[in-house]
Amino acid sequence: MPLVALTGGIASGKSTIARRLAEHGAVVVDADQIVRDVQQPGSPVLSDLADAFGADVLRADGSLDRAALGARAFGDPDAVARLNAIVHPAVRAESARRFGDAFAADRDAVVVYDVPLLVEARSDDPWELIVVAHAPEAVRRRRLVELRGMSDADAAARLASQVSDEARLAVADVVIDTAGALDDTLRQVDELWSALPGLIAARG
Repeated sequence: MPLVALTGGIASGKSTIARRLAEHGAVVVDADQIVRDVQQPGSPVLSDLADAFGADVLRADGSLDRAALGARAFGDPDAVARLNAIVHPAVRAESARRFGDAFAADRDAVVVYDVPLLVEARSDDPWELIVVAHAPEAVRRRRLVELRGMSDADAAARLASQVSDEARLAVADVVIDTAGALDDTLRQVDELWSALPGLIAARG
């Protein structure tokens, strides 16, 4: 029952890797999607967020105004800590439920947890393997500006708000270099898939 963590900084190509692993047959559990799911209108998490950050983080239809919440928390370590204390336990519980469902459906499934905040929140979990998508900061900054339409200042701020590349690389069992052409990234993912049983056995 291999449980693999996949992480990487913003614009590191992590989603490309996750899609390729899914094409090979992995069951990909997306942490960002879980965050959205546990914050649905009527959820305890959404109620707690409104209590902690004010009712104006909710839209008129009762859904979360992510921009308003982000503006309230971004750059304020205490606010980020309050936010994480509300969201992380719910995400942890829901991810565990989804892992369990995947393995109940197929005991030999390869489950990949696509999780941006691995180093910040989940690095000590019992992963069979940790895969890190990596591209130099300058490359990721350019992607944010050219592909996502951010200003250079906004891109720099987003990058600065995340843990360092060194911290991510320090927990990696496998590093996928995503700085080059897409075909090169996909080739590395294909090689990882082929090598996965041996890599997991070697760690065990």
